[in-house]
Amino acid sequence: MIEQKALAAIVGQENVLSDDLILNEYAGDMSFTHPVRPACVVKPRTTEHIHKIITLAKEARTPLVPVSSGAPHFRGDTVPGTGGAIIVDLSGMKTVIHIDRKNRVAMFEPGVTFEELISAVSDHNLRLNMPLLPRKTKSVVGSMLEREPVMMPKYHWDIADPLSCTEVIFGTGEMFRTGSAAGSGTIEEQWAAGGVQKEAAGPSASSWYRMVQGAQGTMGIVTWASARCELIPALEEPFFISSSSLEKITEMVHWLIRLRLVNECLILNSTDLAAICAAHHTGDDSQIREELPPWVLFFTVAAYDFLPEERISGQSKDMRELCQRLSLEPLKMLGSLSADTFLRLIQRPSGEPYWKIRHRGNCQDIFFLSVYDKLPGLIDIMQGEAAAAGYPSTDIGIYLQPIVQGVNCHVEFHLFFNHHDSKEVERVRTLTVSATKKLMSQGAFFSRPYGECTEYIMNRDAASLASIKKVKAILDPLNIMNPEKLGL
Repeated sequence: MIEQKALAAIVGQENVLSDDLILNEYAGDMSFTHPVRPACVVKPRTTEHIHKIITLAKEARTPLVPVSSGAPHFRGDTVPGTGGAIIVDLSGMKTVIHIDRKNRVAMFEPGVTFEELISAVSDHNLRLNMPLLPRKTKSVVGSMLEREPVMMPKYHWDIADPLSCTEVIFGTGEMFRTGSAAGSGTIEEQWAAGGVQKEAAGPSASSWYRMVQGAQGTMGIVTWASARCELIPALEEPFFISSSSLEKITEMVHWLIRLRLVNECLILNSTDLAAICAAHHTGDDSQIREELPPWVLFFTVAAYDFLPEERISGQSKDMRELCQRLSLEPLKMLGSLSADTFLRLIQRPSGEPYWKIRHRGNCQDIFFLSVYDKLPGLIDIMQGEAAAAGYPSTDIGIYLQPIVQGVNCHVEFHLFFNHHDSKEVERVRTLTVSATKKLMSQGAFFSRPYGECTEYIMNRDAASLASIKKVKAILDPLNIMNPEKLGL
């Protein structure tokens, strides 16, 4: 066990917290993960602080749990998996290190939130390819490391995007840089030589960032990351398409992305769209939901500095021809909801309270990857499991996000519930486990396992789990980095 005075000598006494109320906040989250109280919370401010903390933890064999986002947390990955752990809270590391307008890349520390980074890059006429309405306290680095899906599949080239390079201190205490940042010299020397920390692959033929992404802090602590950015369009034209047929909607998505006509592109069912609208405007989500169609596709046609009007006109014409072929209609208004208003809404983080918890107080997510052909069957399975568990299928929020140039789809089910009702909590917990197992048996690919189902998911591929454990033994041989997560 590390003595608190040793930590205070590194980060200062004011950055070592052991008050009971604070420790209880970090002991659990809004998931079903069993609470475990940490020994203390330490708040580093520099890379040197992190290096010294890991070195100290290695000597004392004390578990460390890295946390970069602020509360509320939903997935259990920031709850200690064992007693005596120290929370390494990175939320105070808020420096935006570098923004390169020419190469469309930004470098920043793990405490930088979406709101802060959006403000910084917009001064350079850049914007982020961001997930749907992240909470205000969400770390951009944390989001990228968790591989959260982004809304612009046109600029999503690899499952890792928009993550580029990282600097990570492994459980061994050694500092390592991934991607093009691993080149010779310091980062400043690389800049002077014209280097850009944008290429994620490397060093050499290895893609080391894949060992850090999705690892839930079990390999090391990332001290900074760089992200691909995109230009702010000169003109944007958003549209809704509504339908009772999911097959028609996904066919439209396929052609919109294949022909590279759209930037933002996402599908919501009426439950999720109503929850988003109710969270950001006055009104009851059940009343709003009654006015909405079962499925809504939202997308934008965009143009940049050269001939923007002509480009918008040509892309809109192609889009309307696709709609005509599929008997669909692009809309600027969906009831009282304007497409322009919705676009402005999703280009920022969620307002407070967070949209997923505004109505019922809590939300359990079930998410996985799939191909479009399997979507109707997987949705039927989820609704069947919900009916068997006594959860109204009409209350399930569904978010479908095309990813990686539209070649597959991120599927996300939102189970809204009252966390003060013990029967409702148990119903949703049981449904989450049963639905996950049934969905997996029918081809759903759970690439980001969290919570109770992690062991079941990981053990489905024993060979990969064995390989991950070998890598863990190299990068964190004493198992001090977030032990008990991912079955490690």
